Amino acid sequence: MAEETLKQIGQRLKGLREVLDIPEAEVAELCEVTLEHYRKIEDGDADPGVYRLSKIAKRYGIDLNVLLFGEEPRMSAYFVTRKGQGLSVNRRKDYKYQSLASGFRRRKVDPYLVTVDPLPGDENHSKNAHEGQEFDVILQGVLEITIGEKVITLNPGDSIYFDSSEQHCMRAIGNEQCRFLCVVI
Repeated sequence: MAEETLKQIGQRLKGLREVLDIPEAEVAELCEVTLEHYRKIEDGDADPGVYRLSKIAKRYGIDLNVLLFGEEPRMSAYFVTRKGQGLSVNRRKDYKYQSLASGFRRRKVDPYLVTVDPLPGDENHSKNAHEGQEFDVILQGVLEITIGEKVITLNPGDSIYFDSSEQHCMRAIGNEQCRFLCVVI
């Protein structure tokens, strides 16, 4: 995520924790990070990751959008996201999430358009895990996904549904970006 975005998310996390009178250690434990690392997240010096923010949102009964974007969703009948207009969450310079339902209240799933830039050599993103399940369908490029120790290559039109509590990471293969629809359930 961009530095300013990290600072804003950190401020929202700290504000939520203070309003609900939640000890830092409790949130650090929920996020499966050290207290020192969690403090860096609140200070905007470390990337919390969407999976950690999702855990916090679910645990404390708030919408993920509040943590990500500082806005409450407003729509309850439908929500349209025009091409290229979804709210963006840049986790790293080579990994970008675009929320496709950010304005819809009480969502049952979180759909994203994800773009992954290729990394040099055989470098992988660090593995992460989050509660729930995930469905991904490849739109462009080739995606290599590692779930636990299993490595799977997906091409355009291929899809995968998996238990996202398993450690996993993804990377674009070749010199081309990979774009895919990701639905976190």
